[in-house]
Amino acid sequence: MTATRVTSALRHWLWRVVCAVSGGLTVAGRWQVSGGCLVVANHASHADTAVLLAALPAKAQPVFAAAADYWFAVPVRRFAASSLAGILPVRRSGDDTYAQLLAAVRPALKAGRTVVIYPEGTRSTDGKVGEFRSGALRLARDCGVPIVPVAVFGTAAVLPKGASFISPAPMRVRIGEPVDPNGTSTPGLREQVMALRADSLPGLVEPARAA
Repeated sequence: MTATRVTSALRHWLWRVVCAVSGGLTVAGRWQVSGGCLVVANHASHADTAVLLAALPAKAQPVFAAAADYWFAVPVRRFAASSLAGILPVRRSGDDTYAQLLAAVRPALKAGRTVVIYPEGTRSTDGKVGEFRSGALRLARDCGVPIVPVAVFGTAAVLPKGASFISPAPMRVRIGEPVDPNGTSTPGLREQVMALRADSLPGLVEPARAA
């Protein structure tokens, strides 16, 4: 097992434990991708990243594209970003934001890893899913990888935007089927995440487990 796979497995189990003591996590849907892909998910809390690390299989080796100016600005956040979460820093200033994003994620995708992107660009404060930006779809097309829509529930109750402390509450993740980026649109991806959020029947939810 490579060092990357070991690190991914350790992160997976670490955040499963954290989620278990933070209200519990259930996961629905089956991971159907082998090799590099993009995950697009709704975003309401910094807890989303922890939950996805716990919910996605360790073999997917997930990493997260996120703003360098926030996550790498101070030592504490830099340590959490690089060691605990596997964040790929993306510079947001200037006119070449997409080029910076592509340069950050392409090596991970070529290595067969899963790159998670929050297409809303920021955390929701009202529970609604904002409009998706086009970067994720463009990345998937340029890199030739599928997109997996994922819906996250309950994280805003655990760690709302602006909060400093965790309030334990149940959390859920629903994993959708892989999508061909050449056969969808940015609004179409948002609709698929919205559909996963709407389709949350209790009978379809099963306990989170390692893959």
